Amino acid sequence: MSHHAPRLRMKAMAPAAQYSLKLPFPNYQFGKAYDEMFTSSGVPRPHYQALYRTLLELPAEDMRKSQQAADLSFLHQGITFTVYGTKEGTERIFPNDLLPRIIPSQEWQKIEQGLKQRITALNLFLKDIYHEGHILADGIIPRELIYGCRHFRREMRGLAVPRDIYVSVCGTDLVRVPDGSFAVLEDNLRVPSGVSYMLANRKVLKRVFPALFRDYGVCPIDHYAQALLSTLRSLAPAGCSSRNEPTTVLLTPGVSNSAYFEHTFLAQQMGIELVEGRDLLVHDNVVYMRTTAGLRRVDVIYRRVDDDFMDPLCFRTDSILGTPGLFNAYRAGNVTLANAIGTGVADDKAIYAYVPAIIRYYLQQDAILPNIETYLLTDDSQRGYVLERMEELVIKAVGESGGYGMLIGPHSTFQEREEFRQKILAEPRNYIAQPTLSLSQAPCFIDGDVEARHIDLRPYILYGESVSLVPGGLTRVALRRGSLVVNSSQGGGSKDTWVLREGGSAGQAA
Repeated sequence: MSHHAPRLRMKAMAPAAQYSLKLPFPNYQFGKAYDEMFTSSGVPRPHYQALYRTLLELPAEDMRKSQQAADLSFLHQGITFTVYGTKEGTERIFPNDLLPRIIPSQEWQKIEQGLKQRITALNLFLKDIYHEGHILADGIIPRELIYGCRHFRREMRGLAVPRDIYVSVCGTDLVRVPDGSFAVLEDNLRVPSGVSYMLANRKVLKRVFPALFRDYGVCPIDHYAQALLSTLRSLAPAGCSSRNEPTTVLLTPGVSNSAYFEHTFLAQQMGIELVEGRDLLVHDNVVYMRTTAGLRRVDVIYRRVDDDFMDPLCFRTDSILGTPGLFNAYRAGNVTLANAIGTGVADDKAIYAYVPAIIRYYLQQDAILPNIETYLLTDDSQRGYVLERMEELVIKAVGESGGYGMLIGPHSTFQEREEFRQKILAEPRNYIAQPTLSLSQAPCFIDGDVEARHIDLRPYILYGESVSLVPGGLTRVALRRGSLVVNSSQGGGSKDTWVLREGGSAGQAA
């Protein structure tokens, strides 16, 4: 792919006043949303100036060749995702956009502090509700909200987990709202996916824009797999096979899972075995992996299988994805599961509304990153408000992800709203509502031209001996014009996220 990389040298930028307000990109449209690249007057922001200049100089044909080469690279690496429920082939190349999303270091510092604060509080919350339940006794969160959550696992009551860490891998979705600040849209605490696309996008962009990448001073993310492995090893149980190198495996549902590429990729990058439930067995509450050399004890399981399917003796009896007896071994403290069983209660979209209160309760701090305003439909007055304004709001099922179980009011039909109205009235606990957000927009290379598309950001937070983030994350893109849905299963794609080193803005680079 490198032979298609544009050979560019960045030139000194003209002062802002010399920019024409008429954009050189004829299909680039402004709306109410915050634009990542341009100020409201159409002038490139300082940290986007070098990319802007590059796009002005770069022939569209070179970009097309680079895009083809990127797609080919993704295809050869097997970077695909699965779309369920369509008549066409379900396996598709994960759509990637060639233009990076750029975040200055001072903005990233606030994001990093806010996400570290959030995962710390959520871990304290999970420990509390599965043990003493102080936050419930003090009336901060209604008990029925916790006990009525389908992801609350009574089997976890009183069970100690290593280092009291329930969530060791978290993907939190952030959006930039019209005033330019970041807010949290949701937390993904069960089996967050997408980090392989973050790493693959970076690999591609370093080839497409080598000079631009170098001159911008972009923070590296290549160490993510090793950081993840260190995090997993730090959670090994006390009696593990080797304190220095506990046997760690990645548990996948198998090749038919939509994120199977990611499972194989991460296992390979970490140098650990990729296993399915049938590759493991439990004897005397100890987990073993079948190998050609015989049985080998397993200490840490990075699971990409949902709670329900982990152990047919404890959860769903019809599961063929898990391992019989696994939960007993876990309860006995002989194996670590990352993330812990029962973490889904903290990413329930109704519990999300209480996260600022959770942060105040456990840390005595205000949330650094705010939530989006959320209406709880178990409350009579909030439910009445929402039912009167369904065409203005976004309504979400509390336990769904991937863009499923969602109604986007302004883009919905009368019939769809009526169907959701009946669902809400039947099960108000199962839904929340939020304002329709005007997600920020960023430049994307679409059909040979630069156009604006809405984006969000999913950074990945690791919690082992300490809390850490690789600088960046998966910027997801709503590739359809005007769409606000960034999920790949709903027609979205992704782009590389460049977090600049401190003092590193290439805007004025010569």
